[in-house]
Amino acid sequence: MDDIRPLFTASDVKTVSKDRAFDGFFKIDRYRLSHRLFEGGWSAELQRELFVRDDATCVLPYDAVTDQVILLEQFRIGALGHNQSPWLLELVAGINDEGETPEVVARREGLEEAGIELGELKPICQYLVSAGGTNEKIHLYCGQVDASTAHGVHGLEHEGEDIKVHVVKAQEAFEYVASGRINNAASIIALQWLQLNHDRLRVDWTNNRV
Repeated sequence: MDDIRPLFTASDVKTVSKDRAFDGFFKIDRYRLSHRLFEGGWSAELQRELFVRDDATCVLPYDAVTDQVILLEQFRIGALGHNQSPWLLELVAGINDEGETPEVVARREGLEEAGIELGELKPICQYLVSAGGTNEKIHLYCGQVDASTAHGVHGLEHEGEDIKVHVVKAQEAFEYVASGRINNAASIIALQWLQLNHDRLRVDWTNNRV
């Protein structure tokens, strides 16, 4: 059986140069680098562009008593041109500002994007969004909530947010994943985690309601 522990570390990369290729709402850094090869030696010098984004936090609000989840609908430009509506069903989410913990971001964004207060937060995982081109890491949670408090349209006007809140039965949300109605990574991972942990979480959070 292969040993799949990492053979190399960051010290096995030589950065020749790094400069800011674009500095707008989003940022792109241009690297020239080489790295060690599995069969020995070093690669040729490579040029790579990196889409630079701070870590972000996403949370799936779940009401164990009513067995409902809260999903947010909003316009996403990246969904244009994919033969689907660019209004996606997503999780509560936000960028982690400097010095903020993911838990603080989850609670702040719950209020800003959905008008809800989150109770216990259960960590699901952390993952790199697309490491071939961006450094963004997602901190993913399931958050305890009273779904009866969730309704309306929310978001910060100065950030151009227009976010509609939906309260959906958990089983219906699982079916949205299976059918492709929900097709963004954070939502898929969180809902599949909830599906795997559904029975245990219903017991834990029903006995300890928000």
